Amino acid sequence: LESGSEHPLATAILSALRERHLNAKPVTDFQAISGFGVEAVLDKQKLRLGNSRLMRDNDIDISGLESQAIELSTNGATAVYLSADRQLVALLAITDPARSDSREAIERLHKLGLKVIMLTGDNSATARAIAETVGIDEVIAEVLPEDKARTIIDLQQTGQKVAMVGDGINDAPALAQANVGIAIGSGTDVALESADIALMRNSIEGVADAIALSKATISNIKQNLFGAFIYNILGIPIAAGVLYPFFGILLSPIIAASAMSLSSVTVVSNALRLRRLKLEEVN
Repeated sequence: LESGSEHPLATAILSALRERHLNAKPVTDFQAISGFGVEAVLDKQKLRLGNSRLMRDNDIDISGLESQAIELSTNGATAVYLSADRQLVALLAITDPARSDSREAIERLHKLGLKVIMLTGDNSATARAIAETVGIDEVIAEVLPEDKARTIIDLQQTGQKVAMVGDGINDAPALAQANVGIAIGSGTDVALESADIALMRNSIEGVADAIALSKATISNIKQNLFGAFIYNILGIPIAAGVLYPFFGILLSPIIAASAMSLSSVTVVSNALRLRRLKLEEVN
């Protein structure tokens, strides 16, 4: 059922299937319903796999497993329901433990003066449990893909500059809308195409590194502009004879050429300092 989906949860389910040496059966009439789940036909049965909203929208009673799903969500797991011909048949729990470096990465973003918001389509209880673990400032959960972009617009309308980090097909509209879209390198093709930056590592540490590097680069560019123009600002008036009436000084062509060369050396040498930059020290 999940073999036709690019969602990270689908990847997790298929990975578990392979670990158990099970083969996926072909389905027909597959449809991915963004923000809800998937559905298809297998052995003449209509199968649906997704969240509680998908079940309720199709009049499928989930009361028998809902309390278990709530408990799983509170503990940080994503609960996924499976139905066959409008009958609930199973409940899957998928966990994605926070990476060991996630809290450190969030702390680095805070030191850079940034507010970190979790914008997710997952259950709010699951999202809050994970956010509390890694120190995220605010949680906006159970958001549909199109509403993610709307949330970005709302933040921008308050005058904020927004960077969106995502890896799935559901993140693509928000990545395109954000001032800076950052895609995780292992993400879907749609997410990578919608983003401005693609991280090579599958780690949020790369987000802090990218922002720190951009800050250092902007600072370096300003320094280089100063280094490029200071020689001209000082040299052109002297070459024009400003000091000649008072001191009898004129700028010879040799000195002017040397100053131009020194300007280029200054700019290049300063730019090369970025190679030795320690990103974790940028703030």
